[in-house]
Amino acid sequence: MPDELEARVSALEIRIEEVAADAAAARHLAAARDRDMADLTIKVDAHRAAINALGVQTAERFDRLEGRMDNLEHTVATGFTEMRAKFDQTAAGMQQIVNLLTPRTADE
Repeated sequence: MPDELEARVSALEIRIEEVAADAAAARHLAAARDRDMADLTIKVDAHRAAINALGVQTAERFDRLEGRMDNLEHTVATGFTEMRAKFDQTAAGMQQIVNLLTPRTADE
């Protein structure tokens, strides 16, 4: 029985070495995972910052564009008002020409 016990102890020692190696490998993988997660967190934070910066830039561009559109609307409205006044003047002048060219009756 001592031989059997010695064989079992020897097998157990081998198994303990395998388990220790597996544990070391697991610790190594966990450390690598932690490094990967830290790298990923840094990259995600960088992407988030870039996306936020793009959002700020886009909002600023839209604000400037809205300002330009407001100025353009005012300019167009003013232009149409001026054009309408000139069309009215032209129509009045044309009416005067028509009145001058229209023969008058003796009753008038």
